[in-house]
Amino acid sequence: MTFRNLMTPVAAVVATLALAGAAHADPATAKAAVDAAKAQGVVGEQSDGFLGFVNAGAASGEVRAAVAEINAGRSQLYAQAAAQNGVSPAAAGASAFRSVVQAKLKPGEFYQDAGGAWVKK
Repeated sequence: MTFRNLMTPVAAVVATLALAGAAHADPATAKAAVDAAKAQGVVGEQSDGFLGFVNAGAASGEVRAAVAEINAGRSQLYAQAAAQNGVSPAAAGASAFRSVVQAKLKPGEFYQDAGGAWVKK
């Protein structure tokens, strides 16, 4: 499987990441909670394509629930992309992070570098 072949469905999957909180009773509320937590440096984008806690101690129950909901949606999307492309869900998630998620980070938000350290954009 070539990188290009993997990226086509992964790009489609990642395009739906904004809807990944759909399992939440109010996806807009989950997204808003995560966006606010990102702006505060509490939540960041992990290099595996999932959300993670930069400062877990500062995360409210609402933020923890929103992160869990969004990550559950992302997990399903990565599994679908992986099945379609004969790769692991981990590879699909990491590819989505590198190709789409990282490019959408706003200044001041955190992400994990290749070594797993949190870096502020």
